[in-house]
Amino acid sequence: MATDPAGGVGVDDLSSSSPVAFFSRWNLNVSRKYQHLLDKSTPFILNRWIGFLGVAFIYIVRVYFVQGFYIVSYGLGIYILNLLIGFLSPQDDPEIQALVDGPTLPTRGSDEFRPFVRRLPEFKFWYSITKAFCIAFVMTFFSVFDVPVFWPILLFYWIVLFTLTMRRQIMHMIKYKYVPFTFGKQRYGGKRTAPTDDMSLLPHD
Repeated sequence: MATDPAGGVGVDDLSSSSPVAFFSRWNLNVSRKYQHLLDKSTPFILNRWIGFLGVAFIYIVRVYFVQGFYIVSYGLGIYILNLLIGFLSPQDDPEIQALVDGPTLPTRGSDEFRPFVRRLPEFKFWYSITKAFCIAFVMTFFSVFDVPVFWPILLFYWIVLFTLTMRRQIMHMIKYKYVPFTFGKQRYGGKRTAPTDDMSLLPHD
C-alpha cells in the first residue's frame, strides 16, 4: 500500500478502494465478458436464431396469459419493422448514389457484380431484435405500461403498415435489381479449365 510522506494512506489508494471505483471495475469486467460471449456466438447463426425464437415464444405466451400490454407489443412490432427494413436495404442507397456518382449495384447483366452489403448486418439485426423482445418482456411486469386499448385496431394498423412498407421495399428491389439474400447470386469460382477443343490444338510430345 502506497503512503504519503507523512506516513498516511495515499489518495490514489483511497480513490481505488471507493465503491464507485469498485463498481466501475466490476462493470468493465462484466462488459468485457459479455462482449466476448457475443463475439463467440457470431458464427453460430442457426443457434442464435433458435434462441431468439425461444425468447419470442416466451414473450408471446406471457402476453397471451396476462391478456394485456398490447401497446407494448405494438411498439415492439413497429421496431421490428424498422429493423427489417434496415436488414433488407443496401448500405449505400442506389437511388442516392445514382444522383451522386452513378449506380453502385448492377442494373444489367453485363454490369460488374458487386456483393450485397446490408445497411443493418445480420448479427446486429439478431442482437437488436432479441434485446427488444427481452426489454418488452420485462415491461410486462410493470402495470404502468398496460395501457387499455382495443388491440384489433392496433393489429390491423400494423398489418397495413407492414404491407405498404414491404411493397415499397420490393418495388425498390425491382427498380435497382438487387436481392438481399445470398442464394441465386453470381459466385466466382476457381480457374476455368480449357475446353477440350482447344486442348486438341496443343502440340503433342
